[in-house]
Amino acid sequence: MSDVIYALGTPDICDQYGADIQVALPIFKSYGGLTRMTGVIETLKIDQNNAKFWELLRTPGKQRILVVDAGADIGAVMGDKMADLAVKNGWKGVVINGYIRDTAILQTLPLGVWALGHYPKKGSRLTEAQHNVPLTFADMTLMPTDTLYADEDGLLVTPHSFPEFENYFH
Repeated sequence: MSDVIYALGTPDICDQYGADIQVALPIFKSYGGLTRMTGVIETLKIDQNNAKFWELLRTPGKQRILVVDAGADIGAVMGDKMADLAVKNGWKGVVINGYIRDTAILQTLPLGVWALGHYPKKGSRLTEAQHNVPLTFADMTLMPTDTLYADEDGLLVTPHSFPEFENYFH
């Protein structure tokens, strides 16, 4: 018998609740110190202008996950200072349909961070943000208050939580 320790995760949720979930295309990479997380999401749509992103991270996170659609445009919309602010204000994590920077520091923080990739330069366009709106990317439509599960195998979202899996995510 092997000494392998088995932990439940997103594959098990997919096996048990496949019809009740949406699974993100495998385009996101984990950059934060938390490699597993679950929580209720809050949504934000931006176009490289991360002012509203900063504003939201200054509010109490209450262990929620902020999902940011930056349109997959090149240009980092989050770095170490924003991640530190998120930790200080109790956010569990962020999922960004876009790019981040300061990845060496992000790995040391107790924050889940999933993004398309990393890029050292900030974005430059200035447009208004949209808060708590439906987001569609990576073959998913995410609604404010959906529950997100993320681990080493991927990201998935559902309109409700699965309490039997909560202990397996940070």
